[in-house]
Parts: sequence; C-alpha cells; structure tokens
Amino acid sequence: MQDSLADDDAGDTNRVIKLKRGESFDSPRLILLILYDPRMADRSARKLLFIGWDAADWLILDPLLAAGKMPFLHGLLARGVRANLTTLEPKLSPLLWSSIATGKTADKHGILNFVEPKPDGSGLRVSASTSRKAKALWNILSQNALRTNVVAWYASHPAEPIHGQIVSNLLHEGEPKDALAPWKLPSGTVHPASLEEAVAGSRQRAASFPREAMAVLVKRLNDVPPQDSKLRTLAKLMSVASSVEASSDTLLRSGSAWDCTMVFFDAIDTVGHHFMQYRPPRMTHVQDRDAKLFGGVMDAVYEWHDAALGRLLATAGADTTVILASDHGFQSDHLRPSLSELPPERRMELESSWHRPLGMLVMSGPGIRERAEVVSPNILDLAPTMLALLGIPAGDDMDGRVLAEALTSPSVPHRIPSWELIDGDAGLHPAELRQDPFEAADAIKQLVDLGYMAALPDDIQGQLDLVRRESTFNLGVALMSRRRSTEAIGHFEQLHVQQPREARYALCLGNCLLSAGRFQEAATRMTSFCAQDPKNLEAKLLVASAHALSGNLDAARAATDEIARIAKAKPELALHVAQVLAFAQRFDDAEPFYKIALERNARDPAPHVGLCNCCVARGAFDDAIDHALNALEITQKLPEAHLLLGIALAWTGELVHAKSSFEFALAHDGGQVDAVRWLAVLAEAARDTTAAHAHRNRAQMLLATAPERPTEIRHGASDYAKQHNLSAI
Repeated sequence: MQDSLADDDAGDTNRVIKLKRGESFDSPRLILLILYDPRMADRSARKLLFIGWDAADWLILDPLLAAGKMPFLHGLLARGVRANLTTLEPKLSPLLWSSIATGKTADKHGILNFVEPKPDGSGLRVSASTSRKAKALWNILSQNALRTNVVAWYASHPAEPIHGQIVSNLLHEGEPKDALAPWKLPSGTVHPASLEEAVAGSRQRAASFPREAMAVLVKRLNDVPPQDSKLRTLAKLMSVASSVEASSDTLLRSGSAWDCTMVFFDAIDTVGHHFMQYRPPRMTHVQDRDAKLFGGVMDAVYEWHDAALGRLLATAGADTTVILASDHGFQSDHLRPSLSELPPERRMELESSWHRPLGMLVMSGPGIRERAEVVSPNILDLAPTMLALLGIPAGDDMDGRVLAEALTSPSVPHRIPSWELIDGDAGLHPAELRQDPFEAADAIKQLVDLGYMAALPDDIQGQLDLVRRESTFNLGVALMSRRRSTEAIGHFEQLHVQQPREARYALCLGNCLLSAGRFQEAATRMTSFCAQDPKNLEAKLLVASAHALSGNLDAARAATDEIARIAKAKPELALHVAQVLAFAQRFDDAEPFYKIALERNARDPAPHVGLCNCCVARGAFDDAIDHALNALEITQKLPEAHLLLGIALAWTGELVHAKSSFEFALAHDGGQVDAVRWLAVLAEAARDTTAAHAHRNRAQMLLATAPERPTEIRHGASDYAKQHNLSAI
C-alpha cells in the first residue's frame, strides 16, 4: 500500500504517521514511523545538558553550598529548582543509569549487572550497549532528527552509530603502566571514528596525575608517604573524571551542532567507596592518622565536580537548559556501614548499603519554572521529562512521569504506546555486532576493588555461574521492589535451590512469599533456613512476620519476644523488630522500637509511618496525624501514610480531608483495598449511593485477587461503619 498520512491530534502537532508497506491500520503488527521536524516541535529547551553525578547527596552538598564552596551549583539553584530524587532497588549504578537513560526498570532494559557473560561463553565482559533491550534517549532523539552527545554512560560500549557523538564507558580502559607508552582506545569507544584521535589525546593518565591537582584533593599531601596506595587509587579514579570532562569538552567544541548532551561522572561514588570512611565523624575502625590526612578528600571531590560543572556550562552556553542528577545518595554520617572486617563475598553483598535511597536533582534554564516544587520525583521520571523539554512524547511503557510542575510549558506531548514499536534511524547496532565480545580487564578489576564483585573464580565456568546468579538476583530484587513479588519468587527459588545456604537468596524468597500472601509457606521456608543458620536474626524476623500475618499470634509472640531481647543492643534492627511487633498487633511493644529507629535516622519516613499506625490502633488520632504529616514531609510517595492519615482524619470528623487522603493513597498504590473500603463508607455517610456502590464493587474485586490479608486493625473501616450505623465490607 502507499504511505498514508494521519491527521494531527490537537496539542500534538507536526506528526507524520506512516505505515510500513504492506500493512493496514488494523494490522496487529502495525509499526508506526513518527517523524518530528525539530524546527517546529514544541520545545521548551533549545539545548539540553544532562550531567550525572553518581551518588551525589544533598547531605554533603548543602553544607558546601552554605560555605560558598559550590558557586556554579549555587548559580543553577538560584534560577532553577531542586529536589530529592528517589532511586530504585537494587541500588546498583549500571541498572540505575540505564533506567535513567531509558525511562524503564531493569527487567525491561535488560542491564542487570556490572558485568555479563560474553555471547560466545568464553568469559566475562562489562555490560554492553548491545545487551540493552530498550532504546535509550539518544536512540529516540536520533530517530527524531535530533543530535546527541553522550560521554561515559554505563553500558554505552560499543558506541552506537546515532545522529551525534558518543564516547563510551571504556574511555579510560587499558592505561599502560609505562607513562610514555602508547595508549590505544578500545575498538568501538568513539562514534564517529573521526574523533578518536582527539578523544584519545585528551585523556588524563593516572600515572602522570598532576601533583598540584592531588594537593587540592589531599590538603596535607606532603605528610602522606609517596608509596601510600590510597594516593594511587585516588589518582586513578580522578584521572577517569578528568578524562570524562576533557572528552565532553572535545565533543562540545567539535563544531557539530547538538540538541542534547549527556555526561556521566562516577567519581563521587567510586571515590566514596574508598574515602568516605575517613570523613568526619571518625569511624571506629579508621586510624587517627588516616582521618587527618584523608578526611577532607570527599568534600574536595565535590568541589572538583563543581568546578568541572562551571567549565561545562561555559562551553555549552547560557541558553542551555541544565539537568543535574544523581542515581542515589551516599551515607556520610553515623549511618555509614563498617565493612572493613568482612570477607570479600560479604563485602559484595553489603557494599551497596553505602547508598542512600535519595539522590539529588537540579533543573535550571529555559523551560524550567524557577522555585517550582517538584513532587517526589523518581529517577524513572527523568527520561520522560527530558523528552518533554525537547518536544517529544514519552512511551506508555516508560515507568515514570513528566515532572510537569517544574516546566514552564503548560502542555506535555501526548504519549505514544512505545518507542520500541517505532521504526526509524535510531542509531542502534546491527544484529551481527551484538555477537562480538570485547575485553575490559581493568574495568572488571576496579569493580572487585570497589567491593561490587567478589574476586572472580579462576575457571571460566565459575565466573559465568557467579555472574548469572548475581544478575538473576538483581532482576528478582528489581521486581520485588516494584511490588511484583509473584514474578520474583521463581527467580529467588531458583537461586535458593542452587545456593541453599546463601542468606540473601533465602531472605528475598521469604519476603516475596510474604508479599504474595503465602504466609504459611514463608514460615515453613524460613524456619527451615533458621535451622541451618540459627544466628540469622533477619530470618527469625521473617518467621515471626509470617506467623503474625497468618493469624498465629501465639507463635508470633514467642518469636518476637526472643528477637526483641536481642535487638535492644542492635539499634540497626529496631525498625524491623518494630514492624514485626506491629504485624503481631503488639503496638505498645512496637512503639519504643520505632522511636529508637527514628532517633537513629530522623530522615527515614518509615518510623513515622509505624508510629502513626500504632497511634491509630490505640485511638490517639491527633498524634497519628502528626506522625503521618511528618512522614509525608519527607516524601509524598507513601501510600500507607496517606491511608493512615485518612483513617485518623475520618475518626476526628475531617471527612472531606480524609477522602482526599484515601484518594492520594490509591493514586500511589491502586491496590490499597483498605482505602477503597473507607471511600465506600465515607460515600455512604455522604449519602452518595452511586459512589458507595462503585467503591464496594472495586473493593470486592481487589479482595478477590489480593493475597490473603491479616485481620483488620482496630479503628479500621469496619469499626467506623459499625459505630456510625453504616455498611461495612
């Protein structure tokens, strides 16, 4: 058939839809080619610069800003917006930065680890662009005739042939020990190849890292013995950062016009894993000498990033819209984990405990509303927002939203079903290239040094088995964290069978079984695991939770009594113990543990939510409202807090506000059957029989498909209905 044109939708102008030859509008395999004229698209940003600072955290940035040590960041904030940025689980950088680039969770984009098996099974390679299952922003922009620069992004090697320029994440691979020896870029590092010589020549060698630059990072450099390995580590990591900046400058000054530039710096994270332990207050395992010599390194690294930001902004130009973001934060106070005495395999398990769940977000420049309040942004929201700034719609299969409240444009492009279904020149690799393995020995060694990987087995099969297990584990965690526990169970069951003594696999399996409502099975599995690992308190907590949720309160009480005695000396367990006690309806016993957890980390909303639950259960509704509001000040994405706030408001007679709270709870979690129950009761109280009937039908549908539920707590919808002579569900 001939190419057909479809009329433009209102608000979605200059769209041309073409059918592939031989297909019709009713074809189930309809593939659309959507072309935008970038000169006519509704773009708020003329040029968009996205800078990623891996693990940057407001807890360090704010004191530095107050001291006047981050002048270029301060300038962005003065004319832009800021927010905490919520991350995903697991908090592993390749997964997270691939989610930022695609707008999709790890199960969709397919990057599940730092490394992956080579396609021919001959060993391992760093996770590759050829393994990504979803189009990245630079692919989507490319097929919309927009030009993108990409520098050092995770899983970007080999560089894709997009409209634009790419320097991959193997930019710094293979530096020779001899400082004067030739240093060749790995094949496929740069697109187009004509830039290879300029990019290669711009790199900073670790072996020749300037002493004056090191003196800025280590203030008492003259007191550090030259043979101290920490200096070599710092030189290596900061030479990578210097090379990323230099490569970015090379692309921006290449003379090629560009619409979007995306630059990724990993140094705050990589340096943090080595040097955050030395930052004040001094950790108990750190020697006083090291604390004095290296205690200022992390702040100096942040200041280096601010200076690099200033140079990039100057090169990009004043008319550039800027987004600066981190994928997660980094523990920097009393919550820092002490991993120094752990064996390598345990370090790999716990290294991500350095990562805080809140990263940072700054948006500034054309198209951004100054001082706007951004509501609970997530890293999945970045891709749709960047597309909107460039006048391009997001896909319905993207998991985030456009942060429209931060944008000056009142309209957002209508979403399309999926960019994966749209043909066009997206700059993707040809199929045959996806089978070409490549070497990255230095990058893999650095992952071992950082603690993200255990030392690899000597045999290839052992390496492949380890990486496959860890990738499967990461996929399971990603699904579990998105409330898709039923899908995750099979992955954890497979791992538990392969490694029955591995606590992570067993604990995740137990948690998923609980979430899926398979309480008795969870109790049986975790009891069995406790028999072989009797000192594992987390497993015992799961056993107690399973008993409580299944209604076996006597067994739950016996289990929690033992755990509570042990946990009094372990404040890091206080929150988990409190939650189990609350499951067992021992609210008076739970409250002290919630308070301990709150004292330990006042920035965590979970203790506030727990205390709110306890207050609701004993009828202290004013206190419950205070705790709910405190939790929601930290983040709005707390469906349970909205639910509990609604309950407390309803019992105090604030029915209109209670209704709004239940609606907010459902907006964040459509499966909140208790919120629907309350809406039905409140609708009946307002004599809105139509709404009451609709809510009851919805509640019955949710109850029919939901996992088994524990007995409703005191002061729930049924109690309210009974007291006010209303119908209950």
